[in-house]
Amino acid sequence: MSFKPANNIQDLQYFGEFGGVNPSISDSSTYTFLSAKTMFDTFEGNADGCYLYSRHSSPSNLYLGEALAAMEGTETANVSSSGMGAITTTLMQLCCAGDHIISSRTIYGGTYAFLKNFGPRFNIATSFVNITDLKQVEASIKKNTKVIFCETVSNPLLEVADIEGLSRLAKKNNLKLVVDNTFSPLSISPKMLGADVVIHSLTKFINGSSDTVGGVVCGTQDFIDELRNVNDGAAMLFGSTMDSLRAASILKNLRTLHIRIQQHSKNALFLAEKFEADGLKTVYPGLKSHPSHERFKGMMNPQYGFGGMLTIDVGNLDKANELMELMQHKNLGYLAVSLGFYKTLFSAPGSSTSSEIPETEQIEMGLTDGLIRFSIGLDADIERTYQMMRNCMVSLNILK
Repeated sequence: MSFKPANNIQDLQYFGEFGGVNPSISDSSTYTFLSAKTMFDTFEGNADGCYLYSRHSSPSNLYLGEALAAMEGTETANVSSSGMGAITTTLMQLCCAGDHIISSRTIYGGTYAFLKNFGPRFNIATSFVNITDLKQVEASIKKNTKVIFCETVSNPLLEVADIEGLSRLAKKNNLKLVVDNTFSPLSISPKMLGADVVIHSLTKFINGSSDTVGGVVCGTQDFIDELRNVNDGAAMLFGSTMDSLRAASILKNLRTLHIRIQQHSKNALFLAEKFEADGLKTVYPGLKSHPSHERFKGMMNPQYGFGGMLTIDVGNLDKANELMELMQHKNLGYLAVSLGFYKTLFSAPGSSTSSEIPETEQIEMGLTDGLIRFSIGLDADIERTYQMMRNCMVSLNILK
């Protein structure tokens, strides 16, 4: 692929109000007009460069949105106060009462809960499928299906979606393919593979410092305009607005994303290969043993690697909890949800980030209670990290 997402970010150059190398932060909730006519035109969406009210838009949010659209290769983007704010507004904008969604069976627990429990309140039904099986996806399409939703790399089982194949199915049946790319920014560019809408939780790798929450929807100008419409736009009416100060902070962190992703991927691959060689049941897209290893290789921007997420299975929840508590005690990382931090984060997703999924369905999809999800950090000496982790496992009789 010739698409260079980091170059697109680098080529964006903003000047602050007084010539600063960072754009000035728009610390206002409302904006003034020199004429009543301009205010009216802005309400109607016909006054480019004019700002009305920060729930609708602000300069700081537009700077960040423009940078993220450049990263994903879309026409534009809309930032939100959380990843769930991005997901829910997108799906509610694309679907009406009586519509149907096809979703990957393994997705973030909050997304699952929204589709499974909240969508039916609006008569929006969802079929959960093995997204890696295109025949199963196609068989689930109904006359009222409007959206195929998936994560590029699924949370927490790290299944890899065939975005090109899903795109062909979507286009053939006049559906929208919505892809959550939170686990694989820069590594994979879903728009280049045929996705219609690309979503991120900015909270994770893109921000990278676990100090704020945010989301983004990247898509066509027409779709983002629909989301922002003052009369029937879900992003406007649901109020999932990002604060300008947070937008400015994330924009600064975005500038180092390419360096961080390379290190996350390098460290994760090293640990995954070591853990697998030790006999641990290890899942990582960069391993040849991963069932979708070749698929990921075929979609990826190679210089950014296979991402920073991996899982191991230590047999049961008690053993998983013991290991995570010991690793935290040894300063190897934090027993915490989320991902993309500069320190390693680990959790047992069956009882945390995927706890919204019923136990019977967890078992069906292969989510065992001994599974530990790692978000690998930016450790400078990953060999030292591995030896310390291995020592923890030996002391708990997980390894010999």
